[in-house]
Amino acid sequence: MTPRLPTPSPSPSAPAHRLRGGLFLLAALAWGSIVVPATEGVAQDPDIHLDRVVRDLEPEIRRAMTEGRIPSLTIALVQRDEILWSQGYGEANLYTRSPATPSTVYMIASTLKTMSATALLGLWEEGRFDLDDPVRDYLGDLEIPGENPHRPITFRQLLTHTSGLPSSFSPVPVWADSVPSSMGVFLRNEMAVVSAPLEQVRYSNMGYTLLAYLMERLTGVEFRTWVRNRIFGPVSMGSTDFVPSAEMVERMAIPYMAEGGDGPLLPAERLRFAEWPAGAAWGTVQDQARWLGMNLNDGVYQGRRILQPETLREAHTHQFPDFTGAMAGGWGGEGAGYGLGWWVSEREGERYIAHSGSVRGYTAFLHGNLDRRVGVAILTNGHRAHPHLVRLSYLATDLMEEHSRTRRR
Repeated sequence: MTPRLPTPSPSPSAPAHRLRGGLFLLAALAWGSIVVPATEGVAQDPDIHLDRVVRDLEPEIRRAMTEGRIPSLTIALVQRDEILWSQGYGEANLYTRSPATPSTVYMIASTLKTMSATALLGLWEEGRFDLDDPVRDYLGDLEIPGENPHRPITFRQLLTHTSGLPSSFSPVPVWADSVPSSMGVFLRNEMAVVSAPLEQVRYSNMGYTLLAYLMERLTGVEFRTWVRNRIFGPVSMGSTDFVPSAEMVERMAIPYMAEGGDGPLLPAERLRFAEWPAGAAWGTVQDQARWLGMNLNDGVYQGRRILQPETLREAHTHQFPDFTGAMAGGWGGEGAGYGLGWWVSEREGERYIAHSGSVRGYTAFLHGNLDRRVGVAILTNGHRAHPHLVRLSYLATDLMEEHSRTRRR
C-alpha cells in the first residue's frame, strides 16, 4: 500500500518575484548591498517599559538557572532589529569565578541551522534551484544510498527534517589525536536513507550537512566562507564564527554537565564533529539577537536587506501540517512544526518562530513573536536546559506585551 504523503501548506514553489531558470532579477540588491529606506508614520510598534519587564523577568531567570543547574546565562530582548536590553547572569567559568556578560562566547549549536537555511534560500531567490527539486540532480557523483528513485529527496525535505536521513552525531574531543572526517568523506562513507521521505520527522544533522555540501556545489565557494559573507557579515555578527578567533576564545564560557545527571557540575569536554555545518559555531547573545531581529524585521537588518520578505514568510510557514508536535523543551505545543529551518507555531492567534541548540554543556535558544515583532535570544553553559529556556522565552515576550504602550514610528 502506498502511504498517503503529507502535502505542503498552500504556498508557491518559489517567490513571485523569482525568475525560473535565471538569476533573481534583484539579486544585485540582495545580501546587504541595498539600503532600505525607513517607513515613517505607518507601522506602529509597542513602546516597551523595559524596567518593568526586567523587574518581572529577573527572578524567573534566577529560578531557571537554579532549577536547570545553569552556571551562566546571557539574554537579549529585541524589537524588530533593535536590541532593547541584554544582560549576563552567573559565572562563565566556575573555577575563576568569571561573571558572564553579553559579550561572553558560547556554542550556538543548532541555532546555526536557521542561518544555513537562510543562506540557502538566498540561492533559491537567485533561481539556482527549486525547493522541490531532487537534490541528487545537484550532487555530481555523490550518491545517496538507499534513496528510492521514484521518491527522491528534495531541498524542502532536507530543510524540514522529513528526508529520511538519520540524525547522526560523531563527536571527537577537540584535543584528541583523531579528527572528524571532512564533509565530503563523511557523506560518502556515512550517508544513507533510513526511511522514505515524508513518512516522519527525523531530526537530521546529516541532512543539514548535505545542505552545506549542496551549497558548495551550487556556489563553488566553501560553506564557511559563504555563510560568513552572506549572513555573519551583513548582520554585523562580528563575534560569531565556525572557528573562534583567539580573542573570542578569551571570552568563551566553559561548558558544564552534572556528574551522573544530578551530581556536582563538572567541565565538559569540548567537541568537534563531522556534522559541523549542523551546529558547530560560536557566538554571543548580542549576535544571536541581531540575527533574530533580522527575522522579525522582514529580512532587513539595520537598513541592509538579507532576504526578500516573500522568502522569509515562506521560511516562517509550516511546510507540512501533517507533521506536528512539541519541539525541544515542549516549545510550541502539539501544533508546532517545521518551516524552512525554523520551528513555527501559533499561540493565542499569534505566530511564533524558534529554534534551540544543544551540544554537551551548552544550550541555546531563539524565540520570536512575528506579529508583535519582539523576541528573545538566550545562550547558556548549562546542559540540556531547554524546558527552562522555553518557559523564559514565552515569559519574556509576554512581559514585553504586558508592559508596553503603542507608539507611532
